[in-house]
Amino acid sequence: MKGGVSSYSLPSKRGWRGLAVAVFGLVILSMLVPLVFLLGLHNGFHSTGYVSDDRRSAPNGLKNYDLVDQNGPINQSEDEKSTHIDDLMKRLGPTLSKDVIKSLGEEAVNNTVSTDSMQGTAESRNDTSLVQKGLPEPPPEKKDKKVNVTKVKGQVTEYVKGATVDETGKSCQLEFGSYCLWREEHKEEMKDSIVKKMKDQLFVARAYFPSIAKLPTHDKLSRELRQNIQEFERILSESTTDTDLPPHIGKKLQKMEATIGKAKSFPVDCNNVDKKLRQILDLTEDEAHFHMKQSAFLYQLAVQTMPKSHHCLSMRLTVEYFKSQSLDMELPSDKYVNPALHHYVIFSNNILASSVVINSTVMHAKESAKQVFHVLTDGQNYYAMKLWFFRNSYKEATIHVMKIEDLNLDNSDVANSVHLSLSNEFRVSFRSVDKPQTTQMSTEYISVFGDTHFLLPELFPDLKKVVVLDDDIVVKQDLSPLWSLDMEGKVNGAVNFCSVRLGQLKNYLVEDGYNQGSCTWMSGLNVVDLVKWKERNLTQTYHRLLQKQRTGETSARVEALPANLLTFQDLIYPLDDSWVLSGLGHNYGIDAQAIKKAAVLHYNGNMKPWLELGIPKYKAYWKMFLLRNDLFMSECNVNP
Repeated sequence: MKGGVSSYSLPSKRGWRGLAVAVFGLVILSMLVPLVFLLGLHNGFHSTGYVSDDRRSAPNGLKNYDLVDQNGPINQSEDEKSTHIDDLMKRLGPTLSKDVIKSLGEEAVNNTVSTDSMQGTAESRNDTSLVQKGLPEPPPEKKDKKVNVTKVKGQVTEYVKGATVDETGKSCQLEFGSYCLWREEHKEEMKDSIVKKMKDQLFVARAYFPSIAKLPTHDKLSRELRQNIQEFERILSESTTDTDLPPHIGKKLQKMEATIGKAKSFPVDCNNVDKKLRQILDLTEDEAHFHMKQSAFLYQLAVQTMPKSHHCLSMRLTVEYFKSQSLDMELPSDKYVNPALHHYVIFSNNILASSVVINSTVMHAKESAKQVFHVLTDGQNYYAMKLWFFRNSYKEATIHVMKIEDLNLDNSDVANSVHLSLSNEFRVSFRSVDKPQTTQMSTEYISVFGDTHFLLPELFPDLKKVVVLDDDIVVKQDLSPLWSLDMEGKVNGAVNFCSVRLGQLKNYLVEDGYNQGSCTWMSGLNVVDLVKWKERNLTQTYHRLLQKQRTGETSARVEALPANLLTFQDLIYPLDDSWVLSGLGHNYGIDAQAIKKAAVLHYNGNMKPWLELGIPKYKAYWKMFLLRNDLFMSECNVNP
């Protein structure tokens, strides 16, 4: 009986002992694994203070930009990023002895990778980005890569998957759009450069210290390096700016630099140093990219949000309108349908912007009594606009405010889906045809009609011709010559934009048989022949192309661009370039003489003149025609 008990109890005891050992091992491992990660020893571990995200995607903002590529997107290879890191490693890394170089092999040490990849983008003011120009045919394995498409408030930018922000900032717009233009212009001189230099030296010293500490014959250097690290850590814990630094900091920097120089001269484990420096580089790049995304988001928020003072003005006018119902705000309508007068159409939800357009136009008109302005707005701003134009006069011109939602349209296809859409602006980035290997991207802005513009024949059935004005323009000359213009049977008189042609969008256009050499065109100032429009049934053509273009892979605003361009294929009458000068909403380098000679200034781009982010030196031309005698202007502190 005892032997039986013994025979059963011994295996049981051994089983419990094995289980106890296993549990003890798991406890040890659970303590070691976090320690390994905290020390950064895990292979491939990247130390970063922020959640890493895919840099090839657009920044998360209120909206996004959609982008189109000419020959199909060409992705930046991983080798290109590796080359960039290797260059930094050569500058920061250890100096290898001849024996080490020989053992590693010259080929491995000097290995570099050259790539020739470049992306193109496009944006809309509904800002839309679109084209690559002069790009070589991509290799087969890259030709079918897809483009990431996202949408931002009326603006659309397309950016190619794989685009990153390079050190020079020239490809910044591929990811962050026109924010990069504003950032470059408002770049401030770096402050606290000594603190930055101390941090850089501290990073390098930390990278070398573990390897130097393992060398038993160099205890003196190890102690010196540790003392410098501890001293720098103490100083940086107490000082965040150069003014807070203790005296004689220059000597401490020289001492640290000399110590690092000694560390570099000794043979060390290059893999460990390389790994540490790469971790530091990843941390720095991730942090810089994170802050760039934050700044770009705030920029988009600023340019796409109505200023508080403007919102106040609209609300005060709306309230006042309903308090003054006894006022007769309906003017005689006989001028509204008289084809002998000069009819201007403005699509806008901005009271001050539309007011400046009208005021600047009538101020330069020889016969303001012949001018009729039709302002189409949405229900939210209708009553404020109506009261504003009732309270303010513009010489002898007639102002007709229309609410887009209340219009009775005959076209059943669109009657139930009418909403106000402004003109679409597209930012187009491309590489020069003459220098296809250059890394510098050129960027242009174009603007075309929005969906609501294609309702013009329905909105004005009794008129034969209208001039469409965007609400981000300023008129500086008399526009009456446009009404005697012979358009030679064309439908839309517009300024051509030949830097981008239809052939460059061939992978994005669904129709065949178009002229690939045709220029794109600009909205802002457009002479529209409504008779020819109706004869060619262009509204139906546009909606047919729009439906054909829709694939579910791109945003509706981007889909509208090719439909818009193809609708007016061979139907654009080119206006002289002197009529309109574009770019005042994004280009900081426009010549003052060019502004002086232009008949119309077009603030296309994100930096509109009524925004705080507007380009200061161009704001004066817009403010010149701003009416400031309205009571609500001062009460709402409106001061663009």
